[in-house]
Amino acid sequence: MEPKRIREGYLVKRGSVFNTWKPMWVVLLEDGIEFYKKKSDNSPKGMIPLKGSTLTSPCQDFGKRMFVFKITTTKQQDHFFQAAFLEERDAWVRDIKKAIKCIEGGQKFARKSTRRSIRLPETVDLGALYLSMKDTEKGIKELNLEKDKKIFNHCFTGNCVIDWLVSNKSVRNRQEGLMIASSLLGEGYLQPAGELSKNAADGTAENPFLDHPDAFYYFPDSGFFCEENSSDDDVILKEEFRGVIIKQGCLLKQGHRRKNWKVRKFVLREDPAYLHYYDPAGGEDPLGAIHLRGCVVTSVESNPDVRKSEEENLFEIITAGEVHYFLQAATSKERTEWIKAIQVASRTGK
Repeated sequence: MEPKRIREGYLVKRGSVFNTWKPMWVVLLEDGIEFYKKKSDNSPKGMIPLKGSTLTSPCQDFGKRMFVFKITTTKQQDHFFQAAFLEERDAWVRDIKKAIKCIEGGQKFARKSTRRSIRLPETVDLGALYLSMKDTEKGIKELNLEKDKKIFNHCFTGNCVIDWLVSNKSVRNRQEGLMIASSLLGEGYLQPAGELSKNAADGTAENPFLDHPDAFYYFPDSGFFCEENSSDDDVILKEEFRGVIIKQGCLLKQGHRRKNWKVRKFVLREDPAYLHYYDPAGGEDPLGAIHLRGCVVTSVESNPDVRKSEEENLFEIITAGEVHYFLQAATSKERTEWIKAIQVASRTGK
């Protein structure tokens, strides 16, 4: 009987020989992890046994790389994976940890309902707290803050974080709030912006997180950027990054010239409505941008440049300037989610 598939999707994996980061189609089974060069491959490029393995998350061995986790096998071999965003990493980590625990206890992997007692857990769930902080209505408000002739976009102050924790009864007092905020900072759920908060995070202050109105912080996937007093051209260029991120993840994109397909990380912003795509193996600057205002997006059942075996879950974006982009999602549900999100952005964004 074949092992049950628990989770699958694109992750970026660090090579064991050349140490390069490349996107892989990853499949979590009950007893191991298989990874493929692409989804349509019949045989995996490699397999990681889970029995006796340990998982480290977050893994901060690679500086600017976010949302990395590490699996160490019984033979002390390290395997590093990078997710596209926080919630995706946490979902993989949660299922892998459970699979390892099931193997050790001789149990079958089975998902259970999360609707348990409403009592707070003994230990704070930083992931859940982070999602509450990001809630558009009840969370921490992201602002454009100015200091030292610089504008920090999509930011908030340290004392606002503590105020929010106390007012939402996530902590009992400001001192306890400092401990929780420092943990959020250490786990990568918050990032420092500006010299004051960066110096504190680097260890030059008594506490890594500052309860201070001049200490700026931001969410790692919020679209944060800092700009100095600049020319009008620079402002226009950066305008497309001002939109709030409403969806992100990995998709296959067809090239315009060679018609070849490559995995790209996509970030969808609204107001203004842009879909930026990046090299999922790294790089802060986008490879390109699709202006979505007035675009048309539809499912595609066939494409002359795609083999029959690879025609699943295709969709097409046609911009107002009549440029065609062909993309492929991993599942039918994911395709539908992307189409709906893009349609909303195209109607409401600038």
